[in-house]
Amino acid sequence: MKKGIIAFALLASAGGVTTSIASDNTSFSGIVDADGNIAFPEGFRTSMVHLGSWFVPDGGASGFHGVYTEKETVEAFRKTGKFPDGATLVKELRAHASGDFTTGAGVNYETENLKQWFVMVKDTEGRFQDTGVWGGGWGWALFKPGNLGVNASSDYKTDCLGCHIPAKDNDWIYTDAYPILAE
Repeated sequence: MKKGIIAFALLASAGGVTTSIASDNTSFSGIVDADGNIAFPEGFRTSMVHLGSWFVPDGGASGFHGVYTEKETVEAFRKTGKFPDGATLVKELRAHASGDFTTGAGVNYETENLKQWFVMVKDTEGRFQDTGVWGGGWGWALFKPGNLGVNASSDYKTDCLGCHIPAKDNDWIYTDAYPILAE
């Protein structure tokens, strides 16, 4: 794998998050540089497909977890039942509030308060196994508001797998919450 300075130029495109990178990884993932660093996928809300959402009522992870991926990833998954190499999954965690509306009492809704983002990039070839954030067939990243240039995760085994262990036999992903993958 080539080493060196990688220039990211994040662009939103109709088909997904597009990134111009000066490396051999352009066919793999536009948000991963030659050293395996995962960048925050700017513009994902308008350029990716919404897979589905989770709602967690209490605790540190409380709120709405909206999950996004590329349109091509949905199409590939529908054909093969697997996430293709380079697929990106973005989970955005937003705080929630509740109120009484015409639809009912105690209705929960998302607020503008962003808590964090989880980003995973499928790696079927094991390109970056020695970096600490790659393993189990995925690259794992965590981004916090105010510092989108830094992956807050340094070891996927301790920072990420704890929540994904129940989905280990399903490529670490809770696909049952994403009916769009089966349509």
